[in-house]
Amino acid sequence: MGFFEKLKHGMNKTKESLDKKINNVFSTFRKVDEEFLDELEEILIMSDIGMDTSVKIINNLRTRIKKEKLQDEEDVKKALREEMKNILNVADVSLNLDTKPSVILVIGVNGVGKTTSIGKIANRLAMDGKKVVVAAADTFRAAAVEQLEIWANRAGAEIVKREEGVDPASVVYEAMRRTNEIGADVLIVDTAGRLHNKKYLMDELKKINKVINKEMPDASKEVLLVIDGATGQNAISQVKAFKEEADITGLVLTKLDGTAKGGVVIGIVEENKIPVKFIGVGEQIDDMEIFNAEDFVKAII
Repeated sequence: MGFFEKLKHGMNKTKESLDKKINNVFSTFRKVDEEFLDELEEILIMSDIGMDTSVKIINNLRTRIKKEKLQDEEDVKKALREEMKNILNVADVSLNLDTKPSVILVIGVNGVGKTTSIGKIANRLAMDGKKVVVAAADTFRAAAVEQLEIWANRAGAEIVKREEGVDPASVVYEAMRRTNEIGADVLIVDTAGRLHNKKYLMDELKKINKVINKEMPDASKEVLLVIDGATGQNAISQVKAFKEEADITGLVLTKLDGTAKGGVVIGIVEENKIPVKFIGVGEQIDDMEIFNAEDFVKAII
């Protein structure tokens, strides 16, 4: 099964919910008028896309309908897909790994699939011929380090770890030394699952950033926030909270398979202007792909 097929299969619940409702609107109205657009707007809002983003999409669609004189169902649907795609294409989705070494800092709350995502990203980089080191800087939970080690081994990456409870920044420092020592291309740093109301954890994140900036000031750096797509509107508030504490360069979306809340992706990107860089739709090590806005929109409408 190719990735688009996996994506389409994984997003099936979102598509069933959204597509069915949109088709019902088309079958109810004989012409594309204001009442039709109001109904369509309500569907988008109820599909976790969010109020402001839904209003923007419908306003843009209204303008296009008038300008291009759209009345045919397929033409209107195509325009709707294009408006969603325009929102998702907010920036380049490729990783900035221009230097050797480069650093990827991975953040996010507990349970979103952070460790799994690191393993999958490390595997992608290894498949591209890059040597990867993983820093196990979530030292608050021994289980987190054990899980990360399993994924790192699967991906063929070297892991730098310490005993439970040590200063996470010291693990990152050691990992940077090891990265330089073996001439690795990329250092991926795992961090503890941080909740935005836990000030000491956010302070720890700033400390890790300080160490990276001091030891590798010229390295290309990505800060990837992992988000559980199944959490719906809560995901938007998570992104906003982390955005206040870190210079997030991209999002990694997980657990979109089996949820009807996939529409939240559009709201997240529109409200935060941060691109989705990876999307995961499965448990296998190769079930993660670079985000493609066109494929994503096709998969839900």
